[in-house]
This record gives sequence, C-alpha cells and structure tokens, in this order.
Amino acid sequence: MASNGYRNGNKGATKPLAASSNVRSSSFKSRLPPSSNHSSGSALRRTSSAGAGGDAVPGRVRVAVRLRPRNAEESIADADFADCVELQPELKRLKLRKNNWESETYEFDEVLTEFASQKRVYEVVAKPVVESVLDGYNGTVMAYGQTGTGKTFTLGKLGEEDTSARGIMVRSMEEILANVSPEIDSVSVSYLQLYMETIQDLLDPANDNISIVEDPRTGDVSLPGATHVEIRDEQSFLEILKLGEAHRIAANTKLNTESSRSHAILMVHIKRSVLGEEVSIPSETDKSSHFVKPPKPLVRKSKLVLVDLAGSERVQKSGSEGHMLEEAKSINLSLSALGKCINALAENSAHVPIRDSKLTRLLRDSFGGTARTSLIVTIGPSPRHRGETASTILFGQRAMKVENMLKIKEEFDYKSLSRRLEIQLDKLIAENERQQKAFDDEVERINLEAQNRVSEAERNFTDALEKERLKCQMEYMESVKMLEEKMIENQRKHGWDGFTKDKCNGERPGSSIAEDIVEVKKLLEKETHMRKEAEKEVNKLKSQLGQGTEAGAGVDAEILKLQIALEDEVLQKRKLEEEIVILRSQMLQLTFEADQMRRCLSRGAPGNAYTGLDSPMSQVSDNGHKTPVSALFDQVGVQKVLDLLESEDANVRIHAVKVVANLAAEEANQERIVEAGGLTSLLMLLRSYEDEIVRRVAAGAIANLAMNEANQELIMLQGGISLLSITASDAEDPQTLRMVAGAIANLCGNDKLQATLRSEGGIKALLGMVRCGHPDVLSQVARGIANFAKCESRASTNGIRSGRSLLIDEGALPWIVQNANNDAAPIRRHIELALCHLAQHEVNAKDMINGGALWELVRITRDCSREDIRSLARRTLNSSLVFRAEMRRLRIEL
Repeated sequence: MASNGYRNGNKGATKPLAASSNVRSSSFKSRLPPSSNHSSGSALRRTSSAGAGGDAVPGRVRVAVRLRPRNAEESIADADFADCVELQPELKRLKLRKNNWESETYEFDEVLTEFASQKRVYEVVAKPVVESVLDGYNGTVMAYGQTGTGKTFTLGKLGEEDTSARGIMVRSMEEILANVSPEIDSVSVSYLQLYMETIQDLLDPANDNISIVEDPRTGDVSLPGATHVEIRDEQSFLEILKLGEAHRIAANTKLNTESSRSHAILMVHIKRSVLGEEVSIPSETDKSSHFVKPPKPLVRKSKLVLVDLAGSERVQKSGSEGHMLEEAKSINLSLSALGKCINALAENSAHVPIRDSKLTRLLRDSFGGTARTSLIVTIGPSPRHRGETASTILFGQRAMKVENMLKIKEEFDYKSLSRRLEIQLDKLIAENERQQKAFDDEVERINLEAQNRVSEAERNFTDALEKERLKCQMEYMESVKMLEEKMIENQRKHGWDGFTKDKCNGERPGSSIAEDIVEVKKLLEKETHMRKEAEKEVNKLKSQLGQGTEAGAGVDAEILKLQIALEDEVLQKRKLEEEIVILRSQMLQLTFEADQMRRCLSRGAPGNAYTGLDSPMSQVSDNGHKTPVSALFDQVGVQKVLDLLESEDANVRIHAVKVVANLAAEEANQERIVEAGGLTSLLMLLRSYEDEIVRRVAAGAIANLAMNEANQELIMLQGGISLLSITASDAEDPQTLRMVAGAIANLCGNDKLQATLRSEGGIKALLGMVRCGHPDVLSQVARGIANFAKCESRASTNGIRSGRSLLIDEGALPWIVQNANNDAAPIRRHIELALCHLAQHEVNAKDMINGGALWELVRITRDCSREDIRSLARRTLNSSLVFRAEMRRLRIEL
C-alpha cells in the first residue's frame, strides 16, 4: 500500500472512462506558479491538440479515512464494549477488530482521528485537488460512508457561527477566490442533487429533470440545463449553499436525525487567462539573431466537483418504510453501481458499467478519467455497525487502485487576443491622429509664416511707392511754382495796369450780398407766421382731445358697470347650476336607495347602497339597464360630481361621496373616476375629514376601486394603505371597519404588493380590526388573510420567495387557529383556505404544529363542507414530510 500522502502515484494506468480529449494538454507538476502572474515563460509544456492524449500524467485516486467520535447514544449503548476501530495515524494504518484477539490492518493515504480539525481534513484531502484545479486540471473531492458518520459535516458544513467548523466546500471556494483575478478570470457554480435517479437543480427547484449530455468527440459530461451562478465573493457563495441546503431532501431515521436522502453535487467552473510561451524565430539574414514572437493568450477551463454522497444504510437498522424505503433502495442501487465501476477499474476489466446509474455517468471523469480525485471515507466507532464499517473500508481500498490520467484543458483565448489587438489598433489610431495633428500644425505654421513674409513685402513696396509719389509731387509743385512766377513776371511786363483799371470801373460786389440778406429776412418772417398758425392749431386740437377724453371716461365707467353686472349674473348662474346638480344628485341618490331598499325587502335581507365589496357589478339592475347613479354619471359628468366632494356644505359632501362610491361599484366607471382624479379626492377625504359618515363611505369607494388590479398599485403609490391603517386604528363604527377591512383584503390579493403591505402596516391594521368582533368585519379580515396566504403559497411554489410566512411573523396564526371552526360560514371558509395555503410551504410546518394548526387541518380533511378544501388539506398534509412525521408520532390517520 502506498502511504506517501497525496503525491502522484506510479502504478500502471487503468482504462479511463472518458475518451482522450482533443483540447490542448500538458504534463502536471507538483505545484505550478499561479496562472494569475501571466508570465510569458509558463511552467506548463503544451503540445498540439493532436497529441493531447499522449502527454497525460498518471495520478492515483487518493483515499483518506476519518473516524467520527462516539455520540451520546453510542456511549450509553456501547459502554461495555471497546471501539471496533483502532487508528494508527502516524503509520497511516487502521485496524478493524473482529474480536478481542483478531483484527485486520488496512493502509490509506491518510488516517484522520476523531480529534482531527476541519482545517487539517481540508489540507490533506482537498487542498492538493484545489491547487490542481487552479493550475488547469479537473478535480473531484467525494465523501463516502454509512448514514450518520459525518459526510455532510466534513464536506458541506457552513460554519457561520464558528469559522473553524467550515467544511471542504467553503474552504475550497475561499482558496479559489484568493487565487483568481476578478478582472480577467471567472468562477461560477452549479448545485445539484441526484434524487431517485433524477437530477434536480437545488438553486431552481422548478428545474427538476436535468439531462446529462456527453460530447461524442471528447467524452466530456455536461449538464446544459443546470443553473450557473457567477461568484464574486465568499458571502454570495454562502448564500447559494444555504439556498441549496434548504431545497435538499432530508429525513429523520434511526441512524441520523437529519439524513440526506439524495446525492449533493457542487460543480465549480473556473476559467483563467494565461499567456503561452514566447517563440523564437531565426532571422533570414543573420541566424545568430532571433525574432521573439509575442506569446498567444490562452484560456484554461477547469472544473472542481464536490460530491456529498447519501449514506449507505441497512433498512432494518435505519427503520425506513414507505416512501423512505424507496429512497433507501435508490441510494443503495446508485452506490452499488459506483462500487461496480470502481471494482472494474481496479481490476482493469474490459467493460466498465458506467451507464448503470446517473451517478456513475456524472463521475466518469473522476474515476478512470482525467480528473485528480480525492476520496474521504467516514466511519463510526460503534461495534454494532462493524459490517457497514468494513464495507466502507473495502470500498476505499478498491478506490485506491484506480488510476486517472491528469490533463490540462486549455484553448486559445481569441476574445483576449481580439481585445488586445483592438487596444493596439486604438493606440496606433491615436498615434496616427497625433502625428497628423502635428503635421497639420506644422503646415499651418509654415503658411502663417509665408503670409507674414508676403504682408511684410507688400508693406515695404507700398512705403517705397508712397515715398516715390511724394517725391514726384514735390517736384511737380516746384515746377508749377516756377511757371507761376514766370507768368506773373510776364503779366507785369505786358499791361497789368490796364487790366486793373477795367476792373475798378465795373459793378460793386457788395450789392448782391444786401439782396441776399433781404431775401433771408422775408423767409424768416414767413416761417415765423407759419409757426404761430401751427401753435394755434395744436392748442385747438388739445382742447378737442380733452373734451374727447372726458366723454371716453364716462363710456368706460358705463362699460365697467355692465361688466360688474355681467359677472354677478355669471356667478348667480353658476350657483344655480351647482344647486341644480346637488338637487338632482340628491333626488337620484334617494331614488337609488329606495330602489335598493325595495329590492332588499323583497328578498328579505338588509341592503347597503355603496358596498360593492363582493360583486363589482352589484349596482347593475336585473334587466341590464343602467342604475340611477350611472344615469347621473352620464347626465352631469364625473368631474362635476367630484367637484362636489370639496363643497363647504356637509350634506352636499356626504351625498357626493355616496354617489362616487356607487359609481365606483360598477367596473365600467372605475377607469373614468381614476382618470378624473377621483381616487386622489377620496384619499384626501379619508385623510382630512373626521366625519364618520364621510370616512365610512370614502373607505367603501376605495374598496370598490381596489377590486381592479391597476387601481391597487395606484392606491399603494398614493399612500392609501397608510391612510387605511390609520382609519382602522381610529374608527370604532363596525360599518366603517368593514369598509376598511374590505379595501385591505382586496389589496392582499395582489402578489406584487405583499412586502409593501407589511412594511406600511397593512397586515397589523387588518389583524387589529378583530377587536370589533362584528361578524361582517371578521369575515373581511378572514378574506384578506386567505388572499395573502394564497399569494404567498403561489410565490413559494414558483421559487420567487422563501422563508417563513409574513402572516406568522405578524402573529396571525393564533387568531387563525382560534377561528378555524367559527360558527359563521364565511369566516370559517376563508380561514380554512388560509390554513391550507400556509401549510403548503414546508418552512411554516413547525410553527403550525406548535400553534395547534395540525389538528385543524386534520379536522378540515374530515368535516369541511366543501370538497375542494377537504382535498387541498389532505393533499397538503400528505406532501409535507414534517406533517407526516408528526402525524405518525401522534398516530393520526387521514
């Protein structure tokens, strides 16, 4: 026997269950550097996919044995007998006593005493497998043993209160999360159970028949229908384990108070990104120099399978009977099939019966496949179970002979390569844009510099041209001056004196100036006269304007008087119209109430004009014609009726709210009432008015509107449940409480509003109204509880919610049990339905048993007047393991 811990064995390989894979493989080394380093020089030697099967490394199945301490029952029963097992952990041996003189010795890879801690169990059993999985290999850790020897404690203990008690599942996930990179790696889990040869999803109970799919090319086994949940932190993983354990099937046997009746399988899928080796390519020109090709990104996909097998048991010892007997048979058959496969592999048989059970099909990679496998067998010390202990030990001995061929599964990470190329492309584009911008800036600079030079040349040319022009002008002026001097000199010489004389004998220049002055004076006088005439005309127009203004003021005063009179007439007309509407509504309301009273008297029962709680069409007449209230709706209009709700006259306000309540009883009117703001007005009345009649009728109208699912959400959004709760706590009138209870009962039938109902005090308000004791109020309270329990049952069946009923949390169970056999038929019918719906959810069973509800459920199956309720109660009790166990204890027969 090999006893060298959990290192690779060297025995000859047996025939593997799975065919050799075509994925990339590499040889296994004792401990590889973490892949998260992403170093280019990887420690894994990869080969082409064609030769993947030839690079597999043998790895024997490692088996450890763990002894459970004696429990109190065994300490009392076996007080005079020694343990049947003697451990020698330092030699990794185990002695199984036949009697006081003879014993058989077995060797295992590890022998763990009853004092071994959970941490040590993990380190010697699961840690090497988890490290292999992180390096890219598949791995399996499995627990096998008799019922009650501690398999689930070893594998699946959560240890929320005491972290030292955590099992292999939690510790494995801790190490995986500590060694992966959340940015580039991914970890997902699936949690399943194999129950009665059916694979069920523990994370989605509705998914209860998952099929096994085998890849014909590689032989890999997968479960495409299972739920995969991405894991980011340890807390989310613990929540998943708790959810799965809540759905796992367990039962009470003589060997274990909570015996697992199914095989639990936790699959952890890990995807890690690594870099391949750098490839050196010799240069064509110089063979001494090499071009290093960058490494290619690879993805390693590995899977860790943690299997908590159901305990093997003997029926006469476990006391299984009925359905539990069938469960025990199924468990033993699957474990027997597993044992046959291991025997065939250990003996190198030509045929391995892996298709005898779904358990062996799921574990085909774990025994004789490509996964690194560790098996922990759990045994008990009691000599009463020596036969089961010997069978468990022999199972572990045979499993140690199975050889697996370990292979890494990796493939090119095309997504990572594409992402890296996209990043490089973006960098090149950015660099190109940067260079293009620099080139454009340089061209712009050169153009600007050329323009500056051209401008400077133009300025220089213009300055030179201006200087030349000025120089030419100066020369021209000097020439003209010289010519003038010469001309003057010539005139002096040729008769200047005669010319002067002729000029002096002509007309005087001053005569024309005097005439111009006279003409200007005449024009000035004419302009002055015209100005005076214009001033006179302006004064005349001003006087006329003043007279016109006085006359206009008189006209405006007359118009103002007419406007005041007209406004008085309009106000008076409006008042008259309002009085007409009020009188008409009163008349139609009285007519309707008289009609209702007449019909009620003809039937011999009391009537109510605005309840509408049980039938939304209660206001429609027998012959299908519209009621007087509907006629008012068509004649007057809903807006005018709603306006009367704000009237200052209390009688008008009461009549108006009655009309709105009766209108709301007809489904055809509800949408128009809500659109016109009627719901908001009714809630305002409920909030602001203390008049008991107004509050009662407003609550009745809200109850009628609450029969429509669309209106229910509007009532919640506008704070209706809080107002109804306040009204329920303040009111004392039974009819007001009946209306409020009816409104809350209608809201309880909406699946979407349950959490809000509880948080805003709706359930407490509903239960608080039982103080009234009036049968009508109690009937509405019972109806609301039945609606709420029905919605909870439906949500629990669909997997939408879990946990104990909110009704039980709010303390409704004692009242429900107390009124389950109430003399009033409506109360009793609703309470019986509520009890049946509460009992359908297994988590409520213990509280209902403690509260006395079991006896009422049994009574319902026998004495209920309705056949459908009797059948529902009988079916619920038969389907619940807790109720069945309690009825067996109390010897109750249905």
